Amino acid sequence: MNRRSFLKGCFAVGAAGSLAGCSGEFYSKNNPKKPNIVVFLVDDMGLMDTSVPMLADENGNPQCHPLNDWYRTPNMERLAEQGVRFSNFYAHTVCSPTRVSIMTGQNSARHRTTNWINLHVNNGGKNGPPKWNWEGITKEDVTLPRLLQKEGYRTIHIGKAHFGPLDYEGEEPLNLGFDANIAGSAIGHPGSYYGKANYGANTDRPVPHLKDYWGTDTFLTEALTLEAKKRIDTAIAAKRPFFLHMSHYAVHAPFHSDPRFAANYANSGKGARAQAFATLIEGMDKSLGDLMDHLEAKGVADNTLIFFLGDNGSDAPLGGYNDIGSSAPLRGRKGSKWEGGIRVPFIAAWAKSNPKNKWQKKMPIAAGRLRSEVGACYDLFPTIADLVNAPVPADYPVDGQILTKLLVGQSDPEHRDEFLSHYPHPRKKENNYFSSYRRGKWKVRYEYLNDSSRYGLFDVENDPSESTNLASENPEKLKAMMQAMVQELQSQNAQYPVDGQGKEVKPVIP
Repeated sequence: MNRRSFLKGCFAVGAAGSLAGCSGEFYSKNNPKKPNIVVFLVDDMGLMDTSVPMLADENGNPQCHPLNDWYRTPNMERLAEQGVRFSNFYAHTVCSPTRVSIMTGQNSARHRTTNWINLHVNNGGKNGPPKWNWEGITKEDVTLPRLLQKEGYRTIHIGKAHFGPLDYEGEEPLNLGFDANIAGSAIGHPGSYYGKANYGANTDRPVPHLKDYWGTDTFLTEALTLEAKKRIDTAIAAKRPFFLHMSHYAVHAPFHSDPRFAANYANSGKGARAQAFATLIEGMDKSLGDLMDHLEAKGVADNTLIFFLGDNGSDAPLGGYNDIGSSAPLRGRKGSKWEGGIRVPFIAAWAKSNPKNKWQKKMPIAAGRLRSEVGACYDLFPTIADLVNAPVPADYPVDGQILTKLLVGQSDPEHRDEFLSHYPHPRKKENNYFSSYRRGKWKVRYEYLNDSSRYGLFDVENDPSESTNLASENPEKLKAMMQAMVQELQSQNAQYPVDGQGKEVKPVIP
């Protein structure tokens, strides 16, 4: 069993052969009193793509940066006021690895979907690992929706899936534990955001299941929100708790301007692409607010827990891959080896505060808090499973950590401030074949096929822009961090790039 599994000592076999949770309670499959769960996932949204200050000053208080003044996200502000946000929350550097990690609770080094999944062909790259998991999730895999389904949840997928390529099991979310799928398929971005263009129906990136909106002025973000409301209503009518995986295609390219918000940026002085990106952000934020309002109107807001996060670093058209622009003060962007490629916004909050609610008593999320601890996309799996007492197979390795103590405002001495990012593939702009490891304030980076710049060591707490490589002046810390990263890679059975003769290239500890 994985040494980091949250399962150790947590589940026991009951008299009837069923698994009981840590509390020893047994819950019937159709218990409507269980909390509803919403995972609100935004595509290509980095840490700074919001008006919510996500970074802290020297006193630990939220600190506003210029990008926070550029974006308009009042509903994210509303959610943050009600709950907890993290300044050091991580996802993988591209989308499919993160999406599979959320579903499985595992780091991409373990589940081996370490790159985005091309629709048609294996895109591991010339020197990429030959056996990386291009096929994505299968019907046999343990997934979060499948666990919740067994606990009586109505499991709903809305929006982007990208769990597998065309003609493979992962293409269809219904194969992976979801009861309903609207708009999810193998595509990683839409052919169009416009209803008038039928959401790209005549391209190789058609968004499925939305014919009712074809030919209308309904922007894709709005259509998905309307469909989510319908599925919530269906679950409520059936007296079933629901798990909503609200996975927006926004804010991924193509940067089609959302006409509802275009006027807000017309006189900004920024280019058309940057303005369009900002409208996608604001449209996504409206969707969040609309869903929160709908939960309130239906009387289930106080029994609904929302997790908001991005799937990789920002792709805002405000800077290059290796500079400080789209994610300032962080360096880099989506697909890069820098912090801007992997740090994302994360907020957890109940849709409405109610201290008397049974589940809010179990997880009384602290309002308006900013946490500096490291969190990761695969932490959602064990955190949600633990909250609702959903049994996980005892031999299943989970890399995520339960975040409950941090979410309720407590310290957690067992929490590990660490994150392994493993990308053994080519990308572009010198962001090729690398692994990085964050532990505490330190980050080490190793580039497998780069002889001239193999090692990077950064104090990301004091140098968030990664401007000063400390590898040469601090060899002892470099060695210690490399040893720790190699141990993590080995413990997760990571795969590595290969050289010209097809031989694995493993990291070398200096």
